[in-house]
Amino acid sequence: MAIQLANQKDTVVERETTRLAPPPMYQVVLLNDDYTPMEFVVAVLQRVFNKTELEAERIMLKVHHEGRGICGIFPRDIAATRVEIVRQLAVAREHPLQCIMEPAPES
Repeated sequence: MAIQLANQKDTVVERETTRLAPPPMYQVVLLNDDYTPMEFVVAVLQRVFNKTELEAERIMLKVHHEGRGICGIFPRDIAATRVEIVRQLAVAREHPLQCIMEPAPES
């Protein structure tokens, strides 16, 4: 909104501050199955999610024992891309590994 002064030489611009909300975040989750080798799951976690070997093994064991493990939390487009990459790697190696994304809980 600009305010014109009487002499028309000066213009004062009022700034409106707008706050953008952060994008909604999604967690990428690997689901357990009885056929995908543990070594493949660790390799996927290292390659796709940039996990260290120890982090990847911890997540893989969580998937194995609890049925699911969170690989990371990302904005929607990045999460969807990572899910698709995991799906493509699993199909290429003929493993039934399932990967999903779901809204991350508010923190």
